Amino acid sequence: MKQYLDVLEDIYKNGVDVEGRNGKTRKLFAKQLRFNLEDGFPATTTKRLAFKQVVAELLWFIKGSSDNNELNEMGCHIWDANAEADYWKPKAAFPGDLGRVYGVQWRHWRRPDGTEVDQLSDIIERIKTDPNDRRLIVSAWNPGELEEMALPPCHMMFQFFVADGKISLHMYQRSCDMFLGVPFNIASYALLLAMVARETGLTAHECVLTLGDAHIYHDHFEAVETQLSRTPDKLPRLWLNPEVKNVFDFKPEDFRLEDYQPQDTIKAKMAV
Repeated sequence: MKQYLDVLEDIYKNGVDVEGRNGKTRKLFAKQLRFNLEDGFPATTTKRLAFKQVVAELLWFIKGSSDNNELNEMGCHIWDANAEADYWKPKAAFPGDLGRVYGVQWRHWRRPDGTEVDQLSDIIERIKTDPNDRRLIVSAWNPGELEEMALPPCHMMFQFFVADGKISLHMYQRSCDMFLGVPFNIASYALLLAMVARETGLTAHECVLTLGDAHIYHDHFEAVETQLSRTPDKLPRLWLNPEVKNVFDFKPEDFRLEDYQPQDTIKAKMAV
């Protein structure tokens, strides 16, 4: 994870300070991170990754849900502030509704005629039948429905690439909270890649993230300084339940990080 720390340090030392929608940030534009899953699972070791939360949110996306109550039932509360935000609550269809967010777009993208596209299912099937397809893309950025979302998607789209029996994933993220959000996003898409690799019989290779507006909140500076003072350790290994072969059949207990020895948690407040 040294490359993540290198980008974090670059932004901290060389970024531009701006006043944003939800606080003052220091930022740079268009940074890229590449992680080879064959070298280990890209979980931060200079602070503890909330892996169970990563798993819960990803399974929630994959289900195609917009219901924050379902996340809460899995012990995950990372969307609570968005669900309770003053700007969103009047729009919510029911208590805990988050609208047409990530998973809804992945599984229930609306066509103009009212029918739906299950992007994720379609992509997995196409990886199996036409792995050289250059259109193996899932998008969460639906301009016609941004007003129907508690939060417009930060990680907007991802593309799969298959070669030599290996599968890679490239995700583009428009808005990147480098201290709190990005380590979570790295782990989430690496996990998704591993799950898709399992179903398609391929080897999970590179997880690549392109970061658009890559920023550090000024409120996080002390936490960033603490993290940058630490030395990263070896990466853990991801264990997936060998009995599960289908992306849509995984449950929270089917995932585990082995030999994960992170340093102490560093707390910081999430900006909403």
